[in-house]
Amino acid sequence: MAMNTSKAATSDKQLQDIDDWLPITSSRNAKWWYSAFHNVTAMVGAGVLSLPYAMSELGWGPGVAAMILSWAITLYTLWQMVEMHECVPGKRFDRYHELGQHAFGQKLGLWIVVPQQLVVEVGVCIVYMVTGGKSLKKVHDLLRPEHSHPIRTSYFICIFGSAHFLLSQLPNFNSITGVSLAAAVMSLSYSTIAWAASLHKAGKAGPGHVVDYSMTASTTPGRTFNFLSALGDVAFAYAGHNVVLEIQATIPSTPEKPSKKPMWRGVVLAYIVVAICYLPVAFLGYYVFGNAVDDNILITLEKPRWLIAAANMFVVIHVIGSYQIYAMPVFDMLETFLVKKLRFKPGWPLRLIARSLYVAFTMLVGIAIPFFGGLLGFFGGFAFAPTTYFLPCIMWLAIKKPARFSMSWCINWICIIIGVLLSVLAPIGGLRSIIINYKTYQFFS
Repeated sequence: MAMNTSKAATSDKQLQDIDDWLPITSSRNAKWWYSAFHNVTAMVGAGVLSLPYAMSELGWGPGVAAMILSWAITLYTLWQMVEMHECVPGKRFDRYHELGQHAFGQKLGLWIVVPQQLVVEVGVCIVYMVTGGKSLKKVHDLLRPEHSHPIRTSYFICIFGSAHFLLSQLPNFNSITGVSLAAAVMSLSYSTIAWAASLHKAGKAGPGHVVDYSMTASTTPGRTFNFLSALGDVAFAYAGHNVVLEIQATIPSTPEKPSKKPMWRGVVLAYIVVAICYLPVAFLGYYVFGNAVDDNILITLEKPRWLIAAANMFVVIHVIGSYQIYAMPVFDMLETFLVKKLRFKPGWPLRLIARSLYVAFTMLVGIAIPFFGGLLGFFGGFAFAPTTYFLPCIMWLAIKKPARFSMSWCINWICIIIGVLLSVLAPIGGLRSIIINYKTYQFFS
């Protein structure tokens, strides 16, 4: 009996040692403002620059409604996740799939959450590889001498990816706080450049200048599909939920001072920054350019060249931080599988090999499929909307069990219906976009 107790104690100690090594649970001394940096970095992607284009396909009424409704719904579902992090006294759900297992059962919860979370996180990492490479290329193209030869995007993706071989070795969320802070500042900077330069351009336009706000497509099916695709673009701009529990896991917690209080303070600050970044860019960009806006407003602006080059460099720095934020939960899943299931010994050699292989994989896919962002609108529809808009609501109903037809019950069901419609309709628009543009897609371009 004593031997069994000793074995159990050893096993518990081994599990604790593994948890102390894994990136999500190794450090729990984060401050509340760490969560603000991480959430801003996770949420405000370079996709903010395509919001004026999304507005041009939606129009003023639906566009403004979609932007504000998405902001409000995702803030509500994020609050739910923060609250559910410690919904069982004495236990913390440090990972999205752990909360899913508590809500739906050990096996079903894993199968519901993990595939969707991986599609979002791995997909975003690949898109950021491409975005970082393309933004570097834009900086080079804007500043290079006129007669020099252009350089292929693939080389810039390699340059961008090489930084991540080094950064990916940072052990946990707290160790990337400096990178995350720099990324959050950059997102605010290039967003400000985008809307301020738009306003400046509007001020220079003559009195006879007319902005066209009509839909770009001439046919009803074309307008409908563009509308759905744009709805997807707005919805996918709010994807930070996939890492929120993992960020909260880094904050210390006691019964007297639960982690949800500092975490919520950080989330509110992050959402204020998100509003400052998203709304002026979307509304002012559309107001100034109407349906003539490109799918990246920095392309529409063009001048002054030095300022647009600086904005693209800010995008590069931002997506460096964003890549690390989305990669960290994947590293955690990978290392948990290798250590707990395959019984590899935890240590720096394992971390070096596993993380370097992941960075190499996302870089190679980015080089091979530089149009991956166009595909993500379709594939991401099945994962972005559920994990952000309605999966937290379903978990809340399963765990908290609010009374039928109560305020909480009604709000959650409204969010679920909107989220399900988004996850069904947005991929339809994305699929049509792929069908129309597939002739322009070039592998290894």
